[in-house]
Amino acid sequence: MDLRIAVLGGDGIGPEVTAESVKVLDAIGRRYGHEFTYITGPVGGTAIDMTGSALPPDTMNIVLGSDAVLFGAVGGPKWDDPVAKVRPEDGILALRKGLGLFANLRPCKVYEQLIDTSPIRPERLIDVDFIIVRELTGGLYFGKPNVVGKILEVDGL
Repeated sequence: MDLRIAVLGGDGIGPEVTAESVKVLDAIGRRYGHEFTYITGPVGGTAIDMTGSALPPDTMNIVLGSDAVLFGAVGGPKWDDPVAKVRPEDGILALRKGLGLFANLRPCKVYEQLIDTSPIRPERLIDVDFIIVRELTGGLYFGKPNVVGKILEVDGL
């Protein structure tokens, strides 16, 4: 199998995590005869600094021409301005919207070996195994902050 993978390291620990993930993918490729081609692009605060956009068109084109996306992280203290016109998280929201990604799957499973490490009573944790499906493409998830006078408002409930 030959795959083209967009690697978007982003900000903070993101580049470090994606670099290690590429090592894992390369090991998988060697073991099972797969060939991965990696194409990198800026996203988040790093992209804002370089281009003024949290998801530059060139990065989106890399993503659209790829079979998969390896995404790191966006944001950090440098870009932590709630009234900024462009914020790092705009990149991941634009990516999700541009790809038409509908859901974020959040598994919740408690492994028996870890029950004693939780502050929750052990009898409450036995057999916990479910998935939360979070819709990503509309409603509150895409609420845009607005400044009204000196008050910051965010579309919400």
